[in-house]
Amino acid sequence: MEALSLPAALSLVAGGGAGLSPELRAALGASLPLLQRDYRFERVWFWGCIQGVRGAYYIAQGLGPDRAAPRSRLYSLNCLDWSLLTPATEEMLALAEEVKGRFQGDPSFEYSLAEINPEAAARLVQSGKEEARLIATIEQIDRAVGIVPRGAFVKTPLGSVHENRHFEGLSLVEAKKLSSYFHFTEPTDLKNKTLMEKADLDPSTDFLNSLEHDIPQGSWSIQLEKGGSVVVLRSLLWLGLTFYHVPMTKQFGYVYFGTGEKNLDLPFML
Repeated sequence: MEALSLPAALSLVAGGGAGLSPELRAALGASLPLLQRDYRFERVWFWGCIQGVRGAYYIAQGLGPDRAAPRSRLYSLNCLDWSLLTPATEEMLALAEEVKGRFQGDPSFEYSLAEINPEAAARLVQSGKEEARLIATIEQIDRAVGIVPRGAFVKTPLGSVHENRHFEGLSLVEAKKLSSYFHFTEPTDLKNKTLMEKADLDPSTDFLNSLEHDIPQGSWSIQLEKGGSVVVLRSLLWLGLTFYHVPMTKQFGYVYFGTGEKNLDLPFML
């Protein structure tokens, strides 16, 4: 969610129990503008928090002019001092799948060989210990459940993605539909659509995958909160991911407060 509107945005997703203490909010309010200035980001998003056994990782993302370009990710243990994370690699993503259990909250923590197979453990240690798992988990969550409303971003003929200045929010009727929300990541389903299906799509706004085809079906919960003035989507696959949108306004965003563990039991819960 946008750093500048963080206090108001956090109050809109507080219904699920997500939130920060006043001290942490004050620390973010002071450090995120400095982060944007020092790294020369065009925008800074507060991504959320992954809670470990001994501490928590607070995550921020820096964006450039092209919103679809790879984002710079940073983490902090106190919401004041930030460290830049390296980009996620496919090897990191594969290794993260091997690790089970809670994060420790220590970037230098080394996983024991008993927790994962020896070959994977050795490669994980070389990749940066728990920090490598953190990088991979953030990437996994963004790919799976990082979402935006339809029309919030437009794709130019040159391929770059920018915020849609004409976006004034979804209507309340549209905001209650899963088809009105897109995964903000590289699309895969569009390549499999027929020409007849693509004929009804606007290439400038319908260039992402819709949530209505997510597998398994029922992995999203949609609710009206704050007296029906806010639409809130919660992921049941990555518990702790909450998206909000205020219909007929430009206010939207998502934040993650969780343990960084995928809900592998979801197919049995539906």
